[in-house]
Amino acid sequence: MSLTAVKSSFHGLILSLLGFALYSTHDVVVKYLGGFYSPFQTLFFAVLFSFPLVTIYILRNPRTGSLWPHYPMLMLVRVLAASMTGFCSFYAFSVLPLPQTYALLFLTPILITTLSIPVLKERVGVHRWGAILVGFIGVLIVLQPTSSSINAGHIACLGAVVAAAVNSLITRKVGQREKMSVMLIYPLVGNFLIMGLILPFVYVPMPLNHLAAVTLISLLGFLAMFCIIIALKKASAGVVAPMQYSQIIWAGVFGAAFFDHQLTWGFVGGAALIVMSGLYIVRREWARADSLQPVLYDGTFRPDSGLRPRFLLSKVFRKKQ
Repeated sequence: MSLTAVKSSFHGLILSLLGFALYSTHDVVVKYLGGFYSPFQTLFFAVLFSFPLVTIYILRNPRTGSLWPHYPMLMLVRVLAASMTGFCSFYAFSVLPLPQTYALLFLTPILITTLSIPVLKERVGVHRWGAILVGFIGVLIVLQPTSSSINAGHIACLGAVVAAAVNSLITRKVGQREKMSVMLIYPLVGNFLIMGLILPFVYVPMPLNHLAAVTLISLLGFLAMFCIIIALKKASAGVVAPMQYSQIIWAGVFGAAFFDHQLTWGFVGGAALIVMSGLYIVRREWARADSLQPVLYDGTFRPDSGLRPRFLLSKVFRKKQ
């Protein structure tokens, strides 16, 4: 590898670390607002304030064309999955310690790999099955199923993982044909409509400082995403994707600083198994010569709740033969 390539990869690595740090800050604000409002309300206003940013993003694409999807039913399922991901993850961040929420969300690439067998007819070898087993053991250690501490937040977090995996698999299946504008706008509009229908039943008046906090959620998400987009232009997904696990460090720092969260050795051990399992699956996915990588983006980088632009790596980044 040339010195220029090394520098480019290093810059991509730094930008991806910055992006995931911004995402973690985004989640701190989500958790803070969760102490005052229903996740339906927070998500509704986050979507509302994301509209101008997504609209500008779409208008910058000179080939927007028709917004009618090639796969209407799959797009409907994707919209529902994105809405479920958004609500469940917002609720989980609101009621669970940050490190625990991240540890469970890191199950997403593991579940994607498992579901890719019946859904995408992919073959999963003994190495990835071993990684899946290790990740499952990590979840058992983190959750401690025999304990009475399992609550609705844990169930919601696992629901977000399932929905995010479904979303990612649909993206992988239809991303070659659907326009970027279609992939962006439908989950956003779907979230807005679904949360808007529920909003009258849960609405609580919001002061200006809390509306500013919701705006900050949208802005941080966009800044984080663009950092990762630029990182992917400078470095391979194999370099960028593992940096998502730096969020567990930020979760520990922010959790201790703002929410008095304490880490146990049992949790640290279980989270380490989940992270190692996810890292190994990411590495195996990237190493596959026929991989088009969208699963690395939508499933591994960040659960897609329809709030911000999502690059489809199947259209942009192909592994060179």
